[in-house]
Amino acid sequence: MGSLPHFLSDPPSQKQQPNLVDPIKLKTLFKSQQKYLNNFFDKLDHSQAHLFTQTLLNSTGTIFITGVGKSGFVSKNISQTLVSLGIKSQFLSPTDALHGDIGILTEQDVLVMFSKSGNTEELLRLVPCARAKGAFLISVTSVEGNTLMGLCDLNVHLPLERELCPFDLAPTTSTAIQMVFGCTVAIAMMDAKCLTKEGYAANHPAGRIGKSLIFKVKDVMKKQEELPVCKEGDLIMDQLVELTSKGCGCLLVIDDDYHLIGTFTDGDLRRTLKASKEGIFKLTVGEMCNRNPRTITAERMAVDAMQKMEAPPSPVQFLPVINEDNTLIGIVTLHGLVSAGL
Repeated sequence: MGSLPHFLSDPPSQKQQPNLVDPIKLKTLFKSQQKYLNNFFDKLDHSQAHLFTQTLLNSTGTIFITGVGKSGFVSKNISQTLVSLGIKSQFLSPTDALHGDIGILTEQDVLVMFSKSGNTEELLRLVPCARAKGAFLISVTSVEGNTLMGLCDLNVHLPLERELCPFDLAPTTSTAIQMVFGCTVAIAMMDAKCLTKEGYAANHPAGRIGKSLIFKVKDVMKKQEELPVCKEGDLIMDQLVELTSKGCGCLLVIDDDYHLIGTFTDGDLRRTLKASKEGIFKLTVGEMCNRNPRTITAERMAVDAMQKMEAPPSPVQFLPVINEDNTLIGIVTLHGLVSAGL
């Protein structure tokens, strides 16, 4: 018969004490990281940073960004940021590049290589192959006098005092300054290209940012048969089905020409029933409706509708949508805006 696992056969040991984070040491670490980052900001050669940024901006091809390990993750993030700003960029795996992917490089492209040491073997092997394709090579490194910078057309030095790691080994501060540098350059390019808020939104159509800048009220409103409409002379009790079946929580009171007269909500129904009791059977919608409701037009941004619903003195759950002559053309609800991701 086989022996039992040690955690079943060994006698119970004294309960292990949990590991605890020392709040004083944590605060000290944050202060140390701030100090190391300030060293980067103080010593960065801004002429190098400017030349680097202008070179990327002038590129007529694709900006390929590469790195190994943690620098590779940073490279992917920076490349994705550039793409989100409408700048043609792509991450190039150095390993995959040496096994066929380098075929995508052309003489119009720029290849940016992030490496703390500047002596990363995979990147050094990549250089002659990228050079043969005619790409412009840029190294972004932190160690002075490294091999990679001597092989490239341009080098940017990212000043690094030391890593936050107590052994000065784990890439913590070095990757932080790579990310700060890359993202700052990306925003500088965004500014130089005069990217508008609408242009940015067009690159993020499925995200909340894009939706808030692209979607108009007309894109999210209910219309025609979906509208819970009634006339002001209709009895309240005759309109209960219309009030509850359209999922808007209200009635939109209109005249014969579809001009908006007012609104009557399910809250109005409860208050009227409480105040009038059986007298509600004789009341018309027009007698109890709100004749000065908040409204919005179809061309306004959907995010404006959300803000208008939430505005003082009290929030509302819907806005009738009208045109310039007060004709009812739709309704936008809070539920509809939330469902659209706004």
